[in-house]
Amino acid sequence: MPQLLHIDSSADLHASTSRELTALFAQTWAEISPDHEVVGLDLHRDPLPHLSDAALHYAQRLRVAGEQPDADAEALQGRVIEQLAAADVVVIGAPMYNWSIPSTLKAWIDYVHVLGTTVPFDTPPAGTSAQPMAGKPVVIVSSRGNTYAPGSGNEGDDHTVPPLVQVLGVSMGMNVSVVTAELTLAQRIPPMAPLIEQGKISLSAARDSLIDLARTLGA
Repeated sequence: MPQLLHIDSSADLHASTSRELTALFAQTWAEISPDHEVVGLDLHRDPLPHLSDAALHYAQRLRVAGEQPDADAEALQGRVIEQLAAADVVVIGAPMYNWSIPSTLKAWIDYVHVLGTTVPFDTPPAGTSAQPMAGKPVVIVSSRGNTYAPGSGNEGDDHTVPPLVQVLGVSMGMNVSVVTAELTLAQRIPPMAPLIEQGKISLSAARDSLIDLARTLGA
C-alpha cells in the first residue's frame, strides 16, 4: 500500500497557501487508487517539543560518557523517524516565516536528522544502513509573500528552501522536488496590488506542478 506522509507547518489554519497546496497533493495522491494511503502530520496543531538534549543529535554509539537523553524523548524521536521511514513519498508545507522556516518544522528536522542513524557519520555514505532515507521522494511546498525567483534580486534572501534541500537532499540523500507559490501577500498589502496577477500565475503553476508530481510519484 503506497503511503504518503503529509506534513503541514503553517500557523494559518484558515487561508494558508502552503496548506492548500499540500492538501491538493494529498488529494491527488489519494485519488490514484483506494490503496494510496495518506498519513497526516500537522506540526502546528500538534507540535513536537524542541530537542531536550543535544545528545539526540547522535546515534547511541556516538554519544560520549555522560550523554544520556531522557528515555521518553528518545522514544519520541524513534517514532518520528519510523513514521518518516514508513512513507513512500513525503510532502512538506514550508511557508517562509521571516526568511526562514517555521520553528515547528525546524523541530521536526532536528528529530529526523541524526548523525549515525539517518545521516552518514562514522560509516561510508553509500548504502541503506548509512543513509536509510536515500532516494525517498520528498516534495517541498514553499509559499512566500514576495518573490525570490532568479533575477528578482531577492534570491539570496531565501533561507527557507536551501536549508531543507541541504538537510533532506544532500545530507539525508532524499530525492527532493521543490514547488513554490510566490507573491502570496499581493492581495493583502495595497502597495503590492500591481503584482496580484503575477501571484495568481505563480499559484496556478504550483497547483499544476503538484498534481503532476503526485500522479508521477504515486504511479
